[in-house]
Amino acid sequence: LYFKQDNLGDSYQIVKKSLHLGDFVGVTGIVFKTKTGETTVEAHSFTLLAKALLPLPDKWDGLKNTDTRYRQRHLDLVSNPEARRLAEDRSRIVESVRRTMSRLGYLEVETPILLTHAGGASARPFETHHNALDARMSLRIATELHLKRLVIGGLERVYEIGRIFRNEGIDTRHNPEFTTLEAYGAYEDYHGMAALFEAVLADAAKALGRDAVEYRGQALDLKPPFRRLYLPQLWKDLCGADIHDVLKGKGFDRPGLLALAKRLGLEAGDETPSAKVFERVFDARILPELSQPAFVLDHPTAITPLAKCKPGDPSLVERFEFFIGAEELANAYTELNDPLDQRERFEEQARQRSSGDEETDILDEDFVQAMEAGMPPTGGIGIGIDRLVMILTGTPSIREVILFPTLKP
Repeated sequence: LYFKQDNLGDSYQIVKKSLHLGDFVGVTGIVFKTKTGETTVEAHSFTLLAKALLPLPDKWDGLKNTDTRYRQRHLDLVSNPEARRLAEDRSRIVESVRRTMSRLGYLEVETPILLTHAGGASARPFETHHNALDARMSLRIATELHLKRLVIGGLERVYEIGRIFRNEGIDTRHNPEFTTLEAYGAYEDYHGMAALFEAVLADAAKALGRDAVEYRGQALDLKPPFRRLYLPQLWKDLCGADIHDVLKGKGFDRPGLLALAKRLGLEAGDETPSAKVFERVFDARILPELSQPAFVLDHPTAITPLAKCKPGDPSLVERFEFFIGAEELANAYTELNDPLDQRERFEEQARQRSSGDEETDILDEDFVQAMEAGMPPTGGIGIGIDRLVMILTGTPSIREVILFPTLKP
């Protein structure tokens, strides 16, 4: 804006004495370019629309304290072009995901957030009390079970992009409130879900105009198809043992699992749940090898109560996790559609819960009864939207891609 007393008359004194950085003004005038080529408006009339009572952050230095940036995101957006770019890129990514899902024939739906039973994942929920119903309720930890009930009802391809709530830790990769895409397709399996994921990732990367990105100092190739690695072979190569040595039927062989953890020098006490011990072995020996994009297929039945077993091997299920930058980005199954097997799996999870593992799945009687009505062969996938944005924008912290992350009061 260019203010000149000859054009504004008495209003010029208001501009000179009262206008400060952050004020909103309305002007009419003539548009021209300065000698340096900057587009400018020569103001012929001036109106003060809103007054900023507090000073804005310095234009060049902005806000330096990250906690202040997260708590006062409005000031961060005003002073930090990178924060605005991330918000805009996130919107483009989510818009791209919706376009891809629509193109593939999936119907977007909405399922409940407030539930009497929070199931569909191994996680601890946030709990509350519903006064009118005098009932304990939980915020959802996944959308899986309701989406599957829609497939049972004849909506053969459904998905939801929505908020999930888990009463767990906070770090650069985890926020208690986060966004996921979950999708379920009748007559699909986990290989079909892998193809769906490749389409979602490739289209989202294209929406930002890139096919590679630098993330946590690593150059990552975003062009599919991605590697298919099988967990039993990875386990043998990187842990020096047969994965079946730590599995027993559809559960864990705890003595074998503890012996392996001890041999690898990993902490595993008598009170440590078997699923947690398995996770520690995976994170220590296998995860560091998953920097470049890869699907890791065929996981233990013991930690995947909602997936179908591999033919001829009840200890493993048809499941993949997709890793990039040594971080999990997606999780998919060939869904279990046998209600009798499903009930047995839930009962085993209940036994683990009674032994102290509070993050195991709980029996959802309504879901099992829905399965008894007949569920077609189905493939399902969950994708972390926040992590997808992190990867595609090369952003190392989840707090940067969530406009208002959870903070300590």
